[in-house]
Amino acid sequence: MPLEQTTALVSARQPSTEKDPGGQQEDFGKSSPLGLLLLVLFLIAVFFLVKSMNKHLKRVPASFDDPEPAEDAAEYGAEGEVKNGAGGGKAAGGAGE
Repeated sequence: MPLEQTTALVSARQPSTEKDPGGQQEDFGKSSPLGLLLLVLFLIAVFFLVKSMNKHLKRVPASFDDPEPAEDAAEYGAEGEVKNGAGGGKAAGGAGE
């Protein structure tokens, strides 16, 4: 028999399941101390991330609307002109000089 045919026959055989039923080896289902360490580290990291997120969310305002729309209306006239020099010296609708 040529070498190519024997290689094809060997690779086509199914592995025996006498010593290994269902593909489960002797270490199947066992965890290592390294896995426990990784799990604990991930839980600690999640705890601190949630704590940081809550701290940042407390700083977010309840509403993003303008807090003082009445004051802005008092500074500008009906045509958008600045009254009494308010507004930093620029006209409301004009381009920069």
